[in-house]
Amino acid sequence: MGKTLAEKIIGEHAGKEVSAGEIVIASVSVALVQDGTGPLAVRQLQKLNLEKVAHPNRTVLFLDHSAPASRKELANDHITLRKFAEKTGAQLSDVGNGICHTVINEDYVNPGDLLIGADSHTCTGGALCAFATGMGSTDVAIGMALGKTWLRVPETYRVNITGEFPVGVYPKDLILYLIGMIGADGATYKSLEFGGPTIDKMPMEGRFTLSNMAVEAGAKDGLIASDNITKAYLKKMGRGDKWREIKPDLDAEYERIIDIDVSTLKPTVSYPHTVNNTRDIDQVVADKIKINQAFLGTCTNSRLSDWAIFSSIVKGKKKAPGVRVIAIPGSRKIEAELIKYGYLQTLLEFGAMVLPPGCGPCVGVHGGILGDGENVISTQNRNFRGRMGNPEGNIYLGSPATVAASAIAGYIADPREYSRKLKPLGTVPDAKILAKKKAAAKAEKATPKKKAVKKTTKKTVKKTAAKKKAAKKTAKKKVAKKITKKVKAAKKKTAKKKVAKRRTAKKK
Repeated sequence: MGKTLAEKIIGEHAGKEVSAGEIVIASVSVALVQDGTGPLAVRQLQKLNLEKVAHPNRTVLFLDHSAPASRKELANDHITLRKFAEKTGAQLSDVGNGICHTVINEDYVNPGDLLIGADSHTCTGGALCAFATGMGSTDVAIGMALGKTWLRVPETYRVNITGEFPVGVYPKDLILYLIGMIGADGATYKSLEFGGPTIDKMPMEGRFTLSNMAVEAGAKDGLIASDNITKAYLKKMGRGDKWREIKPDLDAEYERIIDIDVSTLKPTVSYPHTVNNTRDIDQVVADKIKINQAFLGTCTNSRLSDWAIFSSIVKGKKKAPGVRVIAIPGSRKIEAELIKYGYLQTLLEFGAMVLPPGCGPCVGVHGGILGDGENVISTQNRNFRGRMGNPEGNIYLGSPATVAASAIAGYIADPREYSRKLKPLGTVPDAKILAKKKAAAKAEKATPKKKAVKKTTKKTVKKTAAKKKAAKKTAKKKVAKKITKKVKAAKKKTAKKKVAKRRTAKKK
């Protein structure tokens, strides 16, 4: 019998063939904790007198949820993690470096890895074909210290995606639609395996969005096969040698198969206070929902393509009066790209507040907590009551395009009305292609000028030659005149002398 992606990867780490339902002990490739869950993990290890890590270079402690620290208790938690990193050799991703689920995939995760993290959205790593899953702080602590963990091999739901994304519809709309269809507990402890022709050509950043939100349907992870798109991403991140192809067997056994044609989808929004409370944009617009805040960021949608989409809609416009717009890059690397391509400047001109890389208001600790009765449209992954720091606030979830359109309108708006210039998918700029385009544009602009210069030069040369010729002629004429004058003067002299001689001769 064939194997699913989950069975293949877990089997490698368990050192044997495994099937859904088995409980196994498996080796851990990468482990992460963040400033909300890490201090508890560290304290548990201290209680067990087990303050060590099995793989220091692949154990990462992130300061991202309250970064910089918003109060003294959290500042002290940061000290705890810094000291633990110093003592054990574990890697510290400090304040401002970025969100754990963004940075861990930029710098550490490879196809076939088993990643455990003390954060539910660790499943983002499934986009790189790693079995990536969230666990409790104590389980992750033991995994960090011993390099092993235990888990039950999950059954798999295969999600086949076909069709072309319509303009204004994105992977975020797709995953919201799926969760709305199967429910917030529709895939509890299952592995969601995304595949099909639409996934095969989906850029890496869209894949991260899908895998990130698998847990919002209750899933253990969200896996996507490793292919050439995975390979290109790893190469860009400086570890192309870590790529290997991993795909499910053709005869793999799935508990359920779900088919979705994205060409039939519309922009989708999740209403408070559950992610599966979804409605398409036509219903949303009819509800005329006024917003107080718009948020672009989080581990779901804070990558370069997300900012590119947002920027293409708001460029040259201003935010609606009374709307706060908050934007946060997912990592320092992304922040540098945003500056390079001008997206950060576009958002500043639009009227957005740009905060340092990190989680920001998503977890409700700082950076944009809602007031009583306020509404926010956000690109984040979760909208539970109180999620953004106030149980009396209302969180609506949408794509970067929907958030951008809403920030302009002042109410939740249809991004398709602002999407004439948008590409349906794949808006991440390729640095090499952009460089070639710029060089070609420069050459194109320069070519007519060069021709004009050449023409002008030829004309000038001709004119100069003509002038020289004319000058020579004039000079010759002047010389000839002088000679003629001299000859005439000499003849006159000779004639006078002859006349004088004759007169003298006659007198004699």
